[in-house]
Amino acid sequence: MTILDNSAEKQAAPSGAGHTAAPKPPASNSFLDGFFQITKRGSTLAREFRGGLVTFFTMAYIVILNPLILGGFSADNAPTDVAGGWLSAAQVGAVTGLTAGVMTIVFGLVANLPFGLAAGLGINSFLAVAVIQEVTWPEAMGLVVINGILIVVFGATGARTAIFKAVPKELKAAITVGIGLFIAFIGFVDSGFVRPTKGGPPVQLGTDGSITSIPTLVFIIGLLVMGILVARRIQGGLLIGIVATTVLAAVAEAVFHIGPGTADNPGGWHLNVPVLAGQLVSVPDLSLVGQFDLFGSFARIGGLAATMLVFTLVFTNFFDAMGTMTGLAKSAGVAHKDGTFPKLKSAFIVEGMGAVVGGGTSGSSNTVYIDSAAGIGEGARTGLASVVTGVLFLGSMFFTPLTSVVPLEVAAAALVVVGAMMMAQIREIKFSKFSIALPAFLTIVTMPLSYSIANGIGVGFISFAVISAASGRARKVHPLMWVVTAGFIIYFARGPINALMGV
Repeated sequence: MTILDNSAEKQAAPSGAGHTAAPKPPASNSFLDGFFQITKRGSTLAREFRGGLVTFFTMAYIVILNPLILGGFSADNAPTDVAGGWLSAAQVGAVTGLTAGVMTIVFGLVANLPFGLAAGLGINSFLAVAVIQEVTWPEAMGLVVINGILIVVFGATGARTAIFKAVPKELKAAITVGIGLFIAFIGFVDSGFVRPTKGGPPVQLGTDGSITSIPTLVFIIGLLVMGILVARRIQGGLLIGIVATTVLAAVAEAVFHIGPGTADNPGGWHLNVPVLAGQLVSVPDLSLVGQFDLFGSFARIGGLAATMLVFTLVFTNFFDAMGTMTGLAKSAGVAHKDGTFPKLKSAFIVEGMGAVVGGGTSGSSNTVYIDSAAGIGEGARTGLASVVTGVLFLGSMFFTPLTSVVPLEVAAAALVVVGAMMMAQIREIKFSKFSIALPAFLTIVTMPLSYSIANGIGVGFISFAVISAASGRARKVHPLMWVVTAGFIIYFARGPINALMGV
C-alpha cells in the first residue's frame, strides 16, 4: 500500500494524527493489532480508542438533532405526512442511536476504516420538508430502502468503484479541500460565529458584525485551546480540548443561565444546553424498527413521481458519501496515489447498507460522516476507532442526558480545526493549468456555499468535462465521467424536469 506524503501537514496535525514524524510504534502480535492492522498503519490502541471517542463526541449531536428534524412529541410540533401521520421524537432518537451504532461497528469490522456512520442530514431534511408532503412516513422510508438497495448494487457490481477511479486525482484532492472548508463553515455556523444577515450580505460575523453571545465565546476559546494543543503536538489534543471546553460551557451555563437558543433568546446554545438533567438511564423504544412500506409510494403518487424521488435520494447519497470517503481516506493517510483506499468496494457496499437499514428503522439513510475527520485528526487510522464510536452510539440509546452534555459549539470548534488540517491537500492541485484550476476551484467553493458535498462534486465534474472537451482534451475525460456528468445535469435540472412532466 502506498501512503500519500503528508509532510506538508506535519506542523498542523497532532502527534496522533499520522501526519507527524513520530516514530512508528513497535510491532505487536495481539489479535486486535493483527485484525485491524493497527501497527501496519502506524497507529496504536490508545490512538484508536481516543480517535473513536473524539468521533463520537463530534457526531453525538445527531442523536438529538435527528429526532428534532424527523419527529416531535405530538402531531402539533412534528412534521406530519400526507395522511397526518408523525414520528415520535423519543422513538426516532432510539433508532438513530441503534442504527448509527450497528452500521458504524459493521463498517469498522468490514471496511477497517475510521469512519463513523449516522443519519444523513441532507436526506433527513429532504424527507421531512418535501417527501412527506406527497407520501406517508412509512412510504418515505420505503423509498430510502430502495435507494439503499440500488447503492448496494452499484457497490457490489463495481460500478461505484469504476466511477470513483474515473475521477481525476486533482478533482479528488479538490473534494478533500472542499470538505475541509465545508466542515469549517458548518462549525462557524453551528457556533454562531457566522450568522445570516437581514437584507444584507448572506452571512456576517456574529450578530451585526460582533461576537455577542457566551456560547460563541466558548466556541472561540475551544478553537484556540484545541489549536494550541494540536500545534504543540500534544497527544489527545482534540479530546482534551473537547472535554475542557465542555466543562467551561457547563460552568458558563450554571453561572449565567443562558438556556437554549430561540427567537426570543438568540444568544442561547445552538442545540443542546450543557447541563446534566433528568434520568441518566432510560430504556429505548424501538417500535419504529420495520415500520416501512417498500412500494406504497408508487401506488400513491405513481411510478414516475416515485422514481424521481428515488433518483434524487440516490444521487445525493451516492456522491455525498463518495466525496466524504475520498476526503477522509486522504486525511487518514490510507489513500493510494490514485485516491483509492483499502477495501474500497467493501466500504461502498456497507455504506449503501446504511441507507437500507436506516430506512428500515425509520431513522433515515445512514451515511459516512465528515465529522469522522475529528477522530482521524486525533490519530484514528483503522476500523477499531469505528467500533469504539459504534459502541458509544449504542450506549447513547440508554444515556441520552450524558450525550447531550457536550454542546454543539464545542463540537464545532473541533470541526474547524480539522477543516484546517484537510486544507493541506490543496498542494495536489496544479493551479497553473486553468483547465484543472477552475473545476477544482468550483468544487471547493460550491460545497460550503451550497451546503452540499454532492453539489460541489457535480459542479466540478460538469466544468471539468466541458472545459476539457472545448479545449481539445476530450480524450482526457473518462467515458464514465461523461455518463456521470449527464446524470448531474439531470440532477441539477430536476425541478424544471418535474414541472414539465407534471410530477
